[in-house]
Amino acid sequence: MLRPDFEKGGGLVPVIVQDAETGEVLMLAYMNEEAWERTLATGKAHYFSRSRGKIWLKGETSGYVQEVRDVLLDCDADTVLLKVKQHGGAACHTGYRSCFYRRIRGGQVEIVGQKIFDPEEVYGRKGA
Repeated sequence: MLRPDFEKGGGLVPVIVQDAETGEVLMLAYMNEEAWERTLATGKAHYFSRSRGKIWLKGETSGYVQEVRDVLLDCDADTVLLKVKQHGGAACHTGYRSCFYRRIRGGQVEIVGQKIFDPEEVYGRKGA
């Protein structure tokens, strides 16, 4: 079976996460081999947290799980694209629909995303 080339990135590959219906880019994360295997086995997105040094199921704390609809590999097999159904409406731990909720124009930051939840209520702390 075709698999990501985990050796190129020191054991990790970047994962672009996209809404399967709208095409909206929701987030960028990383997978190691174990996260890859768990994702394929369960149909739910698993990632490797570089800051915590461990595997995590997207939505394990918040309940905003990503149901995987399609898994694609780029031509070099060193980047994964997941097309997902985002349950609960928010992919970002800061409470926004997408992690890409800020636009920079003319040196100014503009909030362009939709905030779905308050991270203090969900996690007991600020999300950003």
